[in-house]
Amino acid sequence: MTPVPVDGGFTIPVALLANWLKDLVGAFLPEIMTAIITLSFVGVAIQKHVKPKVLTSSPFFVKLFDVSPFWYATRLIGMVLAIMTYFQIGPDYVHDPYTGGLLLGDGGLLHTLFAIFIFAGLFLPLLLNFGLLEFFGSMLTKVMRPLFKLPGRSSIDSLTSWLGDGTLGVVLTNKQYEEGYYSQREAAVIGTTFSVVSITFSLVVIEEVGLQHMFLPFYATILFAGFVAAIIMPRIPPLSRKPLTYANGQEVKLDETVPAHVKPLKFGFINLTPAKWGFTKAKEQADKNTSIKSFLQDGSKNVLDLLLGVTPVVMAFGTIALIIAENTSFFAWVGYPFVPILELMQVPEAAAASETLVVGFADMFLPAIFASGIESEMTRFIIACVSVTQLIYLSEVGGVLLGSKIPINFKDLVIIFLERTIITLPIIVVIAHFIF
Repeated sequence: MTPVPVDGGFTIPVALLANWLKDLVGAFLPEIMTAIITLSFVGVAIQKHVKPKVLTSSPFFVKLFDVSPFWYATRLIGMVLAIMTYFQIGPDYVHDPYTGGLLLGDGGLLHTLFAIFIFAGLFLPLLLNFGLLEFFGSMLTKVMRPLFKLPGRSSIDSLTSWLGDGTLGVVLTNKQYEEGYYSQREAAVIGTTFSVVSITFSLVVIEEVGLQHMFLPFYATILFAGFVAAIIMPRIPPLSRKPLTYANGQEVKLDETVPAHVKPLKFGFINLTPAKWGFTKAKEQADKNTSIKSFLQDGSKNVLDLLLGVTPVVMAFGTIALIIAENTSFFAWVGYPFVPILELMQVPEAAAASETLVVGFADMFLPAIFASGIESEMTRFIIACVSVTQLIYLSEVGGVLLGSKIPINFKDLVIIFLERTIITLPIIVVIAHFIF
């Protein structure tokens, strides 16, 4: 979690390790990912139709492969699309560089997810099992609860996304939800509101629209608009209607309040009691974890769960969304109602900008690509900012959310994506008018 400087900004060690692994095995990643996605479906087929004892007797494999018919079909579609893309068979629109190739081809998004999942899954117990969340949870609950209706420990989820990658935040949130630390509503809010793209990727977006010299006002605008959206989103449907129940009927494990019996600790005017109590709870948690074998087992299970459970979902939903975006006028039609709104806001080239406001649902980089041909710097600035604050992209974070245990369905993602667009767009436009 410690930020380290890199060219053009900073990142975290997990992201650096992921990049190292991607460079090391990058030439073989199309084969590796195709094999993983195929194995994911084959495992489900064997679990459902052959039912060998080695799979049916293991709670972990039952959870991994005993899926509903919908996810069975999703893994099948993911496998078919992966095979078509890898072997370049079938219609061109399935495997061209802007659809299936964007996910599975050289340098594709699935390559990044593979590398991130390996290290994020393996090292996730370091974040979860040794007291970090307990320590920060006690100190930040008085900030996170009133502002965002979330536990204090959720601040670590958002920091993980901000410094590393949005998918890292989803992975961490999903694990916390499964273990009973977050309710359904809390997990859904964190996964869809705080799983932001990293600073590094935001730099790539602003460079694509040719405004890299404006990175500071660009990122400040994103932070402000995202902050406003994070306050509003938990208070409106569909997130506000998610139940406060816990996964698999578990009882709540989380109480971040400082008990009355804890002796107050102050340093001048600074109240250190929450930090004192947080350290006590952190040590209790760390003391429970003394086995290296258990640590490696937990990490390995996380890796398998992510690679076999999530990557086929990203391949299936991401490829279909990209095919629709690249080969139909669907997103242009859906974006048409935004034209009069943008014109009312006095945004130049409103018709061209309207399509980019919804095409980001397929992939967050598409709006920046579409915007590169727009002449107005203000319009390109607005599109770049909105594309980052929308957060929900089927080719990456959206697909990972659907493949996780977090209680978010496709309909929820569509509604949340549109709500975030409606909330952040006016804020970004007002700021853009001041800048330009």
